[in-house]
Amino acid sequence: MAEYDYDVIFIGSGPGGYVGAIRAAQLGLKTACVESRETLGGTCLNVGCIPSKALLHGSEKFEEAVNGTLARYGVKLGKVELDLAAMQADKADAVKGLTGGIEYLFKKNKVDWLKGHGAFKDAHTVTVAGPEGSRDYTAKEVVIATGSSVTPLPGVEVDNDKGVIVDSTGALALSKVPAHLVVIGGGVIGLELGSVWRRLGAKVTVVEYLDALLPGMDGDIRKEAAKIFKKQGMELKLGTKVTGATVKGKKATLTLEPAKGGASETIEADCVLVAIGRRPNVAGLNIEAIGLALNARGQIETGHDFKTSVDGVRAIGDVIPGPMLAHKAEDEGIAVAEYIATGVGIVNHAVIPGVVYTMPEMAGVGLTEEAAKEAGLEIKVGKFPMMANSRAKTNHEPDGFVKVISDAKTDKVLGAWMIATVAGTMVAEIALAMEFGATSEDVAYTCHAHPTHSEAVKEAAMAVTGKPIHI
Repeated sequence: MAEYDYDVIFIGSGPGGYVGAIRAAQLGLKTACVESRETLGGTCLNVGCIPSKALLHGSEKFEEAVNGTLARYGVKLGKVELDLAAMQADKADAVKGLTGGIEYLFKKNKVDWLKGHGAFKDAHTVTVAGPEGSRDYTAKEVVIATGSSVTPLPGVEVDNDKGVIVDSTGALALSKVPAHLVVIGGGVIGLELGSVWRRLGAKVTVVEYLDALLPGMDGDIRKEAAKIFKKQGMELKLGTKVTGATVKGKKATLTLEPAKGGASETIEADCVLVAIGRRPNVAGLNIEAIGLALNARGQIETGHDFKTSVDGVRAIGDVIPGPMLAHKAEDEGIAVAEYIATGVGIVNHAVIPGVVYTMPEMAGVGLTEEAAKEAGLEIKVGKFPMMANSRAKTNHEPDGFVKVISDAKTDKVLGAWMIATVAGTMVAEIALAMEFGATSEDVAYTCHAHPTHSEAVKEAAMAVTGKPIHI
């Protein structure tokens, strides 16, 4: 029987890799995790989920102070000024605390951090090139958890160091507020970062190739999102493609064309954010050495147990099909560790929430109304506006709604979509309901604390049968 250095090696310490490594170690497996960054946590903790939320929160506080919102509560302020350096320092502090926390958990659970870039030598051997040279490590199982990176846009070259055309990493590190920020891409990342800099004083223009924002979300969310962002001051250029960009000094000029054809136009910006999506990180893994092929989208195909076509090699997270979400990767990390240790693991890919952390937040789980109809399902839909929710009304947060979709025959909840200041928290209730196969009636007859935003979920469930109370 072959002798290995480890039972399992995870390549990548993002939400999938670090969570999987900790779970594997908890289950008694000798575990290592390969990471080339100076800190653990991958894109999410270092230059993604966590720093963006820090800036979103900080910019929300600034906007409340500067636009007089606090005055209605009797909070009177003098002249309000932005200290962007302090806001960026707070962001860095949040990142440092959380990435350091993962390093502590690795030590606590006896997970070895193999510092350096990992690549396959063969299916059971990973060569780690680090500061002190290269070394080979062997494992009975190797899990690819290398995440994703920004998808480039032909004709628009990103250079974060110059700060004129940037990707999401560069947009998180701007040292001054741009006078005019053009966001290419009307998805989650573009709208979140666009919201940050709009609140801090930038004029923001969003250019989206499709006719609506937030592809993949329910149609009602997409329509309402456009209304909300326009009301907040964003300029939306939908159904528009960017065909080129030139940089002169500290200015960029973009060439735009209607997606369906027509006359071109130019637009000038102080900063351009390219946010058209992400692609799997597979370059540099030397997967050719083990005969691992990619699908047409550059992803690694796996079975339900995350096994690839190569024996002893599994993959999770952004490198495999499915939504590129940190919490999906986390669940897959736990499941793959349990598959390796016990032969059984569980991820319900039909119940993975998605959240846009703008203000208000936008969230959903399960089927959209459009997807349910395309699948030939007979459905019932209940909606409830946040303006009729007592907590939202008291807090002067009228924007949004909750929409519950159920099977017309069984009443089983198929999905829910919502816009509310705390939608990202509210959506967890529906995810739990769906996990247990609940009906809209189950949700409607569950007592919800008053006054809370979550009462809107109860009322939307009641509306499925046409019996909401407060509208």
